[in-house]
This record gives sequence, structure tokens and C-alpha cells, in this order.
Amino acid sequence: MNNADPIQSQKIKWAYTTLIMIIVWFALVLQFTISIPAYQAQGRTIAGSLVQLVSFFTILSNLLVVISITILLTKPGSTLYRFFSKSSVLTGIAVYITIVGLVYNLVLRHIWQPQGLFKLADELLHTINPTLFIIYWLAFVPKEGLMWDNILSWLWFPFIYLVYVIIRGAFTGYYPYPFVDVLHLGYTKVMINSFLLLMVFLGFGALFVLIDRWQTKIAKAVTSR
Repeated sequence: MNNADPIQSQKIKWAYTTLIMIIVWFALVLQFTISIPAYQAQGRTIAGSLVQLVSFFTILSNLLVVISITILLTKPGSTLYRFFSKSSVLTGIAVYITIVGLVYNLVLRHIWQPQGLFKLADELLHTINPTLFIIYWLAFVPKEGLMWDNILSWLWFPFIYLVYVIIRGAFTGYYPYPFVDVLHLGYTKVMINSFLLLMVFLGFGALFVLIDRWQTKIAKAVTSR
């Protein structure tokens, strides 16, 4: 490999990372801009509207994507940069945003038909952004250092989220997703759904570790030639 190759690779990585940052920030700002007035029209305060928005796993996962990407681009050498540059952290975020895309497109898409700007935000947050970040993970995240026990640590975020939405729903009567709606399903069914969903996270965590090890093996085989 000549000396220009690493430089060219860094330029490509910077350009692609910047593209993701712009698109994800745009999607989130758009979603907040159109949703807050809509919630206010239903009688919610601005604070209540914000809490409502961040009670969606989709919003939280997209925020994790854009915060990590923004810090990696703008805060080199910082403590947060060192944290978000870890392959285990970026892989965990990749698992979360992958589940966002799959669950929405396979299970939830038929529930509502957004129009106009709501449809644009919907497609960006649930389809475009997950796809862009999965490509980023495949192409640019270092494939080394992942351990099988990382799979269990990645479960903490969705587990705490599920506990939060169930407790919040008990006080407000609102549940962000139908499969955790205690009012319609009851606690037993919601507990079963939550367990199955955590198993999905566990399975995709294992898949990402396997992909990581497969890519590492290929990279070592190429460099050893």
C-alpha cells in the first residue's frame, strides 16, 4: 500500500462521517420541530412534549448515533472522544440503531401512515439513519477488542429503557410502543414481549461480534500476504 492510501482513506472516512452527522442532526431537528407543536396542540407543555419525544427508543438511539459521531469529528483527544471511539461502544450503538430499523420496518410500519414532513422524518430516523450507521460500522469502526461479554453489557441500555417506559406508563397511561402497552396487553404479556425483545438485542449483539471477528480474520489474512 502506498503512502497516499491511508490519507485517502481518512478523507473518505471524514466525508462519510460528516454526511451521517448532517443527516442525523437534520432528522432529529426536523422531528422535534414538527412534533412539539403537534403535542402542544394536544395540550402538552413544551417540557412534556420533550419528555414524550425522548421516551421513544428511536429518538434515543438516533441521539446516541449523532452524539458519538459529532464528538468523534469535533473533540479529538477528549475523554468523550476516547469513550466513543471504543469499538465496543460504537458496536453497541450499531446494535441499538439496527434494532430500531428492523422493529419499525417489520413490526410497526403498518400502524400509521405519516404524511409530509412527518413521513420524511420517519424514513430518516427508522431507515436511512440506521443504514448509514451500519455502513459506517462495517467500513470504519476498528475490528478488534470485542469480547463475548460485551453482548451482555449492551443489554443494559434497552433494559433500563424498558423499565422506564413501563414505570412511566403506570403513572401516565401512555406507552410509546404497542408491544409494551400494559393497558391493552397486561403485565404478563408485556414482560414476555420485553424478554423476547431483549433476546433479539442479545442475538444481534452476537451477530455483530461474529461479523467483527470475521472482518478481523479477513484483514489479517490480507495484511499477511
